[in-house]
Amino acid sequence: YRRLCREYGGGLYVSEMITSRALVERTPESMRLITHHESEEIRSIQLYGVDPKTISEAVTMLVAEDRADHIDLNFGCPVPKVTRKGGGAALPWKSDLFESIVRAAVDAAGEVPVTVKMRKGIDDEHLTFLDAGKAARDAGVTAVALHGRTAEQYYSGQADWDAIAQLREALPDVQVLGNGDIWSAADAVQMMKQTGVDGVVVGRGCLGRPWLFADLEKAVTKYLAGEDHLDIDYAMPTLGEVAEGFLRHLELLIEFFDEEGRASRDIRKHVAWYFKGYPVGGEFRASLAQVESLQHAR
Repeated sequence: YRRLCREYGGGLYVSEMITSRALVERTPESMRLITHHESEEIRSIQLYGVDPKTISEAVTMLVAEDRADHIDLNFGCPVPKVTRKGGGAALPWKSDLFESIVRAAVDAAGEVPVTVKMRKGIDDEHLTFLDAGKAARDAGVTAVALHGRTAEQYYSGQADWDAIAQLREALPDVQVLGNGDIWSAADAVQMMKQTGVDGVVVGRGCLGRPWLFADLEKAVTKYLAGEDHLDIDYAMPTLGEVAEGFLRHLELLIEFFDEEGRASRDIRKHVAWYFKGYPVGGEFRASLAQVESLQHAR
């Protein structure tokens, strides 16, 4: 999917979350997930971990073996089975542990930039983003990204862009990125205007919409140059163009997994995202949700 997005437009595309323990143990799946296509000029790997020593070992391995040009630490996962154990979005509440993990990663990374992604906190009574942001800055990260929701909110409600603006104001000496409710290029520009962030991070907003980054690239470039981004034509892709993107995605999955059956099963979960808002019937969607091969999809 990173390859597909790059084919449409620019951006920095980070890998899916890799567990540091599994990476240190070199499990086959983790080693496969940190591989990059030759077209990825900046190889970004996102790590998850709850132990400074393991994080340090994982980062040391990535740098020593020249496997990454950028490392992102994920402290934003809201999944209950993770947060209940004090990990993910709940970890910054343990401020000393959070700082130790970030510092261990930065020290091990050397010249390779390290960034941090986090949420506002566990819930509205346990907000950590300001203290965690300052700790990450002091540890030497290149940028701090904030998702404007708590772990308790998961993905419900509206993202709190005011909190993102607060973090931006509190950290004038490090790059701050905003995340949450970026569904269009106009949303990205509005967030930058409203919060003053240096850039945006897109998560769910690009599901089934790999072409979003082409619009983002044009709009943000114009905005940063002081030009009006509203004169850009953000035409919604035609149904045919969506179908082409879907098939291209399947082709790349087949290449990645080297197994057409597994790739076909994986693409099924993307059907609803790709064709949301388009006049296609339930029978069509149902048939794609049972696709068994590239030829079948066509």
